[in-house]
Amino acid sequence: MRIKRLIFGERSLTKVAGLFMSRDQADGVAQEVKRTAGLDDPQVYLVGPPDGSAPNSPAFSRKLEPEQAGIWRTLIRAHVVAGSAGVVAGLLLYLGFVLADSAAVKSTPGMSLVAMVFFGGLIGLLFGGLLTARPDHARVIATVRRAIRQGRWAVVIHPVTQRQLDESMRALRDRSYRVVRSL
Repeated sequence: MRIKRLIFGERSLTKVAGLFMSRDQADGVAQEVKRTAGLDDPQVYLVGPPDGSAPNSPAFSRKLEPEQAGIWRTLIRAHVVAGSAGVVAGLLLYLGFVLADSAAVKSTPGMSLVAMVFFGGLIGLLFGGLLTARPDHARVIATVRRAIRQGRWAVVIHPVTQRQLDESMRALRDRSYRVVRSL
């Protein structure tokens, strides 16, 4: 869990959405989840057709990704941590070749060091970009967007503790026709 907090800048790392046929159903479950899981208002959003009437509407974006400042912190942290880890991995790889008495590294030690550290850092930065993109969130967002375009409603929850996540999942599984979550 500490590694997650080191890399990600958002308070809520998981996104959970339950899909409903009507606004009344969704609103009832949203209120129940707030009460049973101990969630605050900014952690639970009701998303429906009015929110997705325009592509990339600010209302839809704000409800599904409410921590805009946290996303920027994630971008910076993920790249710094993953890039640094890549540089260290490149350096360790170089040292491994030196200790193995590799002829290629012995013949051009400076260029080998620069190449391994450079490519290690580059691969780390690419991995940092993947972490920032959060493909697990994209799946939840796409599912909610499809549902509201079909006239359905969603309750989107941003839990910050394991207990909140467990209670939210339990309530949504019991009452919605489909539940999706990010990692």
